[in-house]
Amino acid sequence: MFQGLLLALAAGSLVSLQNIFNTKVNERTGSWATTTLVLGMGFAASLIFGLIFEGGQLFNLINMKPWYWISGSIGVGVVICLTLGIRQLGPTYAVSIVLISQLGSALLWDSQGWLGLEKVPFTLQQFIGVLVIVGGILLFKLGGKRREETA
Repeated sequence: MFQGLLLALAAGSLVSLQNIFNTKVNERTGSWATTTLVLGMGFAASLIFGLIFEGGQLFNLINMKPWYWISGSIGVGVVICLTLGIRQLGPTYAVSIVLISQLGSALLWDSQGWLGLEKVPFTLQQFIGVLVIVGGILLFKLGGKRREETA
């Protein structure tokens, strides 16, 4: 479990770092060029590391359900929406909303057991946790506006 926590923390840090780079690239190019560059470089890096760590087993795709192939297309939506969202809302606010959306979606998918996930019961504690996070984001955003108005 500890390793999972460390990996999740690393992923969150890397996503934030990637968003900074994506925003800077997007300042010089368009959103579609940014998405193409990000996903193209991601493909090249994952291909190289996949070949290093998995070798010939990298493309062993036996028994994979055909609809899993749309995952890359979902990645296009992630990058383009986040890049445009950061441009309009700023990094902290946009990423905060993304995190709320991720948590809510994951909770929905888990509680319904969709796409082959193990069905996890939706509890009052989970609901309260989501409300606390949403409240924190609202407090963060609205608190910042009041400070700006008084300055």
